Amino acid sequence: MSQESPEVTLDFEEEISTVEEKIAHLQELSKQEDVDVQKEIKRLQTKLNRLLSEAYQNLSPWQITEVARHPNRPHTLDYINALIEDFVLLSGDRCFGQDDAMICGIGKFEGISVVIIGQEKGHDLDTRVKHNFGMAKPEGYRKAQRMMDLASRLNMPVLSFVDTAGAYPGVDAEERGQAEAIATSIEKSFEIKTPMIATIIGEGGSGGAIAIATANVVLMLQNAIYSVISPEGCASILWRSADKVVDATEALKLTAKDLKKLKVIDEIIEEPIGGAQRHPKAVFDNLRSALRKHLTNLLKLTPSEVKKHRYEKFLEMTRNLKSVETKPKKK
Repeated sequence: MSQESPEVTLDFEEEISTVEEKIAHLQELSKQEDVDVQKEIKRLQTKLNRLLSEAYQNLSPWQITEVARHPNRPHTLDYINALIEDFVLLSGDRCFGQDDAMICGIGKFEGISVVIIGQEKGHDLDTRVKHNFGMAKPEGYRKAQRMMDLASRLNMPVLSFVDTAGAYPGVDAEERGQAEAIATSIEKSFEIKTPMIATIIGEGGSGGAIAIATANVVLMLQNAIYSVISPEGCASILWRSADKVVDATEALKLTAKDLKKLKVIDEIIEEPIGGAQRHPKAVFDNLRSALRKHLTNLLKLTPSEVKKHRYEKFLEMTRNLKSVETKPKKK
């Protein structure tokens, strides 16, 4: 039997959590006993909305990181269930074995046949262990390459969902060529002549993320993060101290707002106040609209134009980032 995750209260949500608990208690009380508590529930709901608005309209980069990692945020399988019809799961890399951290398959989005690639973290202890907390091994990335080849042969667009702290760093993964598998996935992304749209839905960590995010269009949820290294890893390397994790988060420019400004991503998918973990359906609807828009535009291009579009996009991104790095700092 699965062991469900305990309720998670973020540092800045303690008062919010208290009000939510009171509302839940009163709602349960009204079901069990013949008492009218609607007036009090309405008052608490008004207070809750105010607290959520105040908290989520001014999130710091570290607070956004906490939200991005929230275990109750929708994961890849949730997006597949909400957005993809007739999904068929495909397994194995035809080389070593099956990696459950990488979800791959085919289905239909708005009537269009698509290939799906995404990292799955799991929702409870059992599923997190099964999916290795979203950290794929080489066979996971080789399975993704196999799906890209399939998409290219059948002229099917690729939709990828990025949600990983990074590729699995274990000895067994390194022995089987983790770095090569990631590099080849990136190379494969540039080779295919079918449209590819990537969405950062939670964490986008290091090469483990970019391996399936080298796309024509990169979307990112408002409270997701995307960086070359985790804040903890950055703090340990630059400051040799875990106490500097907040400073590292600021320096990494890993929020959707920062990355849109740097032109690393193309569009921010808005989340309702309170985050995707509280309003998954609204986020699904917002993402559906964005995917529909970009997919419609990309399908107007020829296969050669699709490939050229992707190549030039990342070449321009490199130029932009180099310009930011070499720009003299104001004194």
